[in-house]
Amino acid sequence: MKVCIPVQENKGMESVPFNHFGSAPMFVICDLDNNEVRSIGNGDLGHEHGKCQPIKALSGETVDAVIVGGIGQGAIMKLNSMGIKVYRACEGNVSSNLQMLKENKLNEFPANHSCNHDGCSHH
Repeated sequence: MKVCIPVQENKGMESVPFNHFGSAPMFVICDLDNNEVRSIGNGDLGHEHGKCQPIKALSGETVDAVIVGGIGQGAIMKLNSMGIKVYRACEGNVSSNLQMLKENKLNEFPANHSCNHDGCSHH
């Protein structure tokens, strides 16, 4: 399973999940099958609000899940339509969030979720 976690800066497994998918400067990609961890830049960073293109943002990277603090409904729907589950990040770093995912303790964002900007860095 490959998991994508948007982050402000790449500190590998110590990175802290970012508050919003579309405006994260980079993504940490964790392949849980072979314990490979790497980062990629956000290929869609300059997009207009509401026009996030997850495929472009992920630069063609194939992932099974995204763990993020906040995300808009359009991006959730696009990711879900590609078979990618979107989970709400919990406190802590990439490592602790992956552990929570493995234990089925992260909540999946519903497809009808809308980012109301409360506690969200999305502008």
